[in-house]
Amino acid sequence: MLVTSKELFDIALKKRFAIPATNFVDQNTLRAYMTVAEKRQLPLIISFAQAHSEVMSLEEASLLGKHYAHHASVPVVLHLDHGQDIDFVKRAVDLGFTSVMIDASQDPFEENVRKTKEIIEYAHPRGVVVEAEIGHVGAGENYENHEHTESFYTTAEDAKQFYEETNVDSLAISIGTAHGNYVGTPEINFNRLKEISQVVPVPLVLHGGSSSGDANLRRCALDRIVKINIFTDLMNASTRNLSAEERDYFEVQEHLRTGIESVLDHYYNVFNTQTVGI
Repeated sequence: MLVTSKELFDIALKKRFAIPATNFVDQNTLRAYMTVAEKRQLPLIISFAQAHSEVMSLEEASLLGKHYAHHASVPVVLHLDHGQDIDFVKRAVDLGFTSVMIDASQDPFEENVRKTKEIIEYAHPRGVVVEAEIGHVGAGENYENHEHTESFYTTAEDAKQFYEETNVDSLAISIGTAHGNYVGTPEINFNRLKEISQVVPVPLVLHGGSSSGDANLRRCALDRIVKINIFTDLMNASTRNLSAEERDYFEVQEHLRTGIESVLDHYYNVFNTQTVGI
């Protein structure tokens, strides 16, 4: 069933678990995610990033996402990830996404506030919830953003002011993770997470979850992070079992799905994700 993230996040906050947000780039990845969600009978956030619109159009993503969500026996959110252009984010709202992220985290603070408020004013009357980011989760060469950017931590003061000025539905924060592949395991600033959670009442979101360490991510899920984005680990797992000699198209597709499914299944356990009755 297609739902908004607000319904799921309220429950996740009370029961102290996180929900995986998985980026799909085609029907095969989407099928893999939904197979695991249905098998485990657990909620899922299926995300489409603006950066992937060269691979699949927003219209295609909307049609596929809504189809799988409507036919699912579990709650599914169709989310726009890292929407950076105002018009693109508004199109996602019009096309039936139930959640959108406006990512103006690299803009000056007041410009981030302005863009976020504009999207909220457009999305809320249409029943769509909004995520924004304060601080910045950086990236190296990776699947989501091929421009190298540096991370900078979210401060509790900025997070509090940003929430008070925007009344955003959920807030992505930067506490030590990054998009893409790591060398080693990142150090998560749990003190900063605690500081932010004490002054920001809305659900908190963590980007760059892949390979951030199971213990780190489990602790984040227990400490008010309700949504954790994973993508790089899923893509890496999809090709891990392929051999150089493999040529059959259907076998390749099956092996890609199998790799993805095993990783998502693992992260459901790490995030302590629980069944939700909506």
